[in-house]
Amino acid sequence: MQVDIQKQLLKQRNKHNKGVDILQQVQEVLAQDSAHETAIKNALVDNTTNLEHNTLNLDLLETNRIFHIEDIKNICITYRLRFLESYLFKNDIPAEAISKIKQLEKAHNTTLGGFKIMAPSKLFRLENYDDPLLFAPIGNGYYYLIHKWGNDLSVWRKWLMYPFRNLDTIIVSTVVAAILIALSFPESYYHPDYKTTQFIFLCFFWFKVIGFCLIFFGVSRGKNFNSAIWDSRYVNR
Repeated sequence: MQVDIQKQLLKQRNKHNKGVDILQQVQEVLAQDSAHETAIKNALVDNTTNLEHNTLNLDLLETNRIFHIEDIKNICITYRLRFLESYLFKNDIPAEAISKIKQLEKAHNTTLGGFKIMAPSKLFRLENYDDPLLFAPIGNGYYYLIHKWGNDLSVWRKWLMYPFRNLDTIIVSTVVAAILIALSFPESYYHPDYKTTQFIFLCFFWFKVIGFCLIFFGVSRGKNFNSAIWDSRYVNR
């Protein structure tokens, strides 16, 4: 004798749902879920309240997702990233991130806000001063990483952005570049009696050329050091 599992499921359901309109019940659940999702999306795109603290149950948090603002700042400076409010993010927030927010809110019985995103400048709608990692604040300078999406950063980005971290790194980088350029000149370029002197003057010359180019293009394009822009919402500050 065989058992029809579908019929058994129907009997089991009917025991607990006598007189209940199943379709209406499903519609209500879906409507509530849709409203919840809409509320989360609104909180992400209209995040102007500057909420600095979300009430979460620390026992339910994953420790490898908790980061202090100083750690976030150091990574932003190293890789020339920005850490800004989610409403400034130009691209769509992925559905998986929305789902994780819903799970967190349900698990912690709370409504999250104050979302921030760490990403390269080009992914944000930056304002003019003259006129992907999703975080939520949990208080005392700590942030909880909710979701990471998109492609990983190039392994070379750290070194390509090294000169722009601060004034010291740009001077060091300029000196190293000037020395490397001077070393690239052939031996026949130098006079045997003045080789050291010529090398020093050549390094100094290239140091001035590179330094001038960096200052000229940096100022003309409104660029600033990583340490100054990591949490700035302006293009040229």
